[in-house]
Amino acid sequence: MTDVISGTRSGMSWLPLSSSGEGSRFTQDLLDRVRTWAQDHLTQPLDAIGREGPVCPYVGPSMRRDLIWVGRVAGAQPWPAYVRLVLSDALELFPKLPPDNGGSAVLRCLVTAMPDLHDYTIIDDLHDELKTEFVERGLMLGQFYPGCTQPGLWNKQYHPLDAPIPMLVVRTMMATDFPFLLERPEWMSAYVKKFAPGLPAHVRSVVVGRLIASVNADVPAYHLEEQVPQKVSAGRNQR
Repeated sequence: MTDVISGTRSGMSWLPLSSSGEGSRFTQDLLDRVRTWAQDHLTQPLDAIGREGPVCPYVGPSMRRDLIWVGRVAGAQPWPAYVRLVLSDALELFPKLPPDNGGSAVLRCLVTAMPDLHDYTIIDDLHDELKTEFVERGLMLGQFYPGCTQPGLWNKQYHPLDAPIPMLVVRTMMATDFPFLLERPEWMSAYVKKFAPGLPAHVRSVVVGRLIASVNADVPAYHLEEQVPQKVSAGRNQR
């Protein structure tokens, strides 16, 4: 089993999703809830998505390799400054998570959950405030909570971030994240910096158009194409 991860400034601890008998009963209850949601929903196919395959093709491999860590921020109204500090720790810790190389490195995931939260404004506010900082480091910061209305890529009526537990999730940026980064030039710049050598021609065209276009100018449209999940190699560093 992988080790517990601790933040140096916030004092926050993230436990491996596979943990059993560690932490408080509240933490164990959270781990059980996240595992159940992952196993019963994220790793299963769903017609509403509009494509074949599981809801998230990476969660199953991540769980098998024990590469998901979950931390709990207690309280119905956590102090925003503290949660911001927790996410700052997450940003610094993520690149140091094992394994730091090989195919499995892209499967790492750091979940900061707020299971007692009822007002989800803090989730959206901190996501909007901090996403750029994460993207510039080659990472994605995702916001999940009950009733989140962000539409899916393949079916706009499906809401993939509608989750039973409020949380902010850090993961590695994937080449398939391009549609989530079109909104702002700095996000596209970070994407190009990371993936430029292997970008498909139609993606390069859209990126260049968005980066050089003036306000209100017409730019190439991005037409979503079926993407095959990146294959994870079986290296010695896998778990």
